[in-house]
Amino acid sequence: MHEARNGMPAADLRDVTWRKSRHSNSQGTCVELAGLPDGAIALRNSRHPDSPALIYTRAEIDAFVRGAKDGEFDDLLS
Repeated sequence: MHEARNGMPAADLRDVTWRKSRHSNSQGTCVELAGLPDGAIALRNSRHPDSPALIYTRAEIDAFVRGAKDGEFDDLLS
C-alpha cells in the first residue's frame, strides 16, 4: 500500500479491514473505520466505499470518541 493521504480514494487502501458500528442502520448509512499500518485511522462513507477517505491520527480519533462519549456533539442530532 502506498502512503495513505487525506482524500485518497478509499478503494486504494488495500489490505485494511473496514469496520462499522453495530448501531448502524440496515440501509447502510454509516461511517466505516479502518486501522492503517502506520497507526492512523481512515474513515469512509459506507454508501460510497470508493469515495475519498479521511485520514486521522490516533490522537484525533481519541479526542473525537471521548467527546462523543461525553455528549459534546449531541446537539448536532437534534
